[in-house]
Amino acid sequence: MKENRILWYVADPMCSWCWGFSPVISAIKEKFGAELKISLLLGGLQPGTTVPVSAASRDEILHHWQAVHARTKQPFLFNGALPDGFIYDTEPPSRAVLALAEILPKQTFRFFATLQEAFYAKQMDITREDVLVGLLADYELEPDAFRVLFESDEIKQKTKAHFSRARQTGIRGFPTCVLQDKTDHQLLCSGYRPYEELRPEIEAWLA
Repeated sequence: MKENRILWYVADPMCSWCWGFSPVISAIKEKFGAELKISLLLGGLQPGTTVPVSAASRDEILHHWQAVHARTKQPFLFNGALPDGFIYDTEPPSRAVLALAEILPKQTFRFFATLQEAFYAKQMDITREDVLVGLLADYELEPDAFRVLFESDEIKQKTKAHFSRARQTGIRGFPTCVLQDKTDHQLLCSGYRPYEELRPEIEAWLA
């Protein structure tokens, strides 16, 4: 691995285009994971929301989901999505990723993808702690240990720090990928781009 070479992946588990990008970031990790560090920065799509999704917002969101599905072929379960009363708060699943990462850092990206699949393809409410705990079945992490971390002030502050860092860098849309070396940052993508486009650009940057 080349020292001081990092690919920052700025994303949110409840961002539909990030779900569309999931196979792309997986392919990047598989191809380039031995050559550069790939780090997740949680951007905070809509953290702390307390108002349920309105009918108009639901239609708009589902329109975006349809566009993501058409472009990327990622699976979505549309019927019954975003039911009445659903609050689109992206903070809990982001905090869950960081809680798991404290104990299983190498499983961070995998768990991020698990949350995405649960929300978009299985219609699970990943804003709920009991649902998040249920998704740990395939991970070597005791539910009680996860709950302690998930509710801890340390992880809550770390989650806020992720959101703040993304805002301070000027990143507003997800997914975003930034290449960083000792002296500079280079924007790789702001929004969805297929792996076939990104691979040669990463190779050129590494060279």
